[in-house]
Amino acid sequence: MKRLAVYCGSATPADPRYLELAETIGRDLAGRGIGVVYGGGRLGLMGAVAKGALDAGGEVIGVIPEALASAEVANHDCTELITVSGMHERKAAFTRLSDGFVTIPGGVGTMDELWEAVSWAQLGYHAKPVGLLNAFGFYDHLIAFIHHMAAVGFIRPAHQGIIIAEPELDLLLARMAAHVPHTPIFAMKSSDL
Repeated sequence: MKRLAVYCGSATPADPRYLELAETIGRDLAGRGIGVVYGGGRLGLMGAVAKGALDAGGEVIGVIPEALASAEVANHDCTELITVSGMHERKAAFTRLSDGFVTIPGGVGTMDELWEAVSWAQLGYHAKPVGLLNAFGFYDHLIAFIHHMAAVGFIRPAHQGIIIAEPELDLLLARMAAHVPHTPIFAMKSSDL
């Protein structure tokens, strides 16, 4: 994996562990020679991921919608800052530019990015690993809900392993590197659906 899209919040939570985690992730990815593709902002966890990677000499590609760039939240320190017209183009660029996806703590926008990566993988628009870093147990309830969706039958057995969840970055990256693409919906027979 040469580049990973990192999905995370633009907010700054009161608990300092989240900013420290984000900066450490950026630094660790750069130390492994993995470039960061992210939302292009300078605030919150987004800014911390970029800072960590840049401080460690890593490549950072920011992808930011025009509306946010003009609101003066763009991080002009990025190796490359790409301005796109909107959120759909942003997520398409994340997919095009990266070899996989890592989601760390965040809010609604982070969930939107994660679910689109999962949905596109399920359908067959990409075959890249989708990682979820469950630091501090932040995603415990989400992981339980994913298991519930699978148990009820809303996630097919072939797609139950799309999200690769681990509590530590080393474990997550190792599993992502060993990722074997599943059979996408586009390649399934109607009897499998």
